Amino acid sequence: MTREEKAKYVDDLAADLAGNNVIYLTDTAELTVEVVNKLRRKAFNANVKMRVVKNTLLNKAMDKVEDKDFSELKDVLKGATSIMFSEVGNVPAKLIKDFRKNSDKPILKGAWIDEGVYIGDDQVKVLADMKSKEEVLGEIITLLQSPAKNVVSGLKGAGGKLAGILKTLEERA
Repeated sequence: MTREEKAKYVDDLAADLAGNNVIYLTDTAELTVEVVNKLRRKAFNANVKMRVVKNTLLNKAMDKVEDKDFSELKDVLKGATSIMFSEVGNVPAKLIKDFRKNSDKPILKGAWIDEGVYIGDDQVKVLADMKSKEEVLGEIITLLQSPAKNVVSGLKGAGGKLAGILKTLEERA
């Protein structure tokens, strides 16, 4: 790889790092080409972008990103590294957890999710069980809609009479 190609590669990688809020660093060393291709296929189907990176180039790309602090993740840049980008925080962890039912790898080195840093393979279960933003928002909306639905059903059930409304409100209080 020429110096110009390396510079372009680092710039592209820095753009990916800057443009994503969910970044997983994994170890896929010693996996056969066939197994890595299966992992890539599953990642693609889960809308996760995956690529193998050189640690020195990833380190340089991390330095180029100004608005994110990747200093804690730099310590895990040893050995073979694959990087996963996703729009949903728990999807790569679920992918890793599911894939490891038939394989020992990939091993999670670290993850950067919305300013939070998770180091070590023991974090896979925590990250996989973590709810996505969409799931949390859905639960909040459901909780907010519930009282309104109760009032409406109380109004209908009591035939619209003031006594029925008061009784319903009294039972809810």
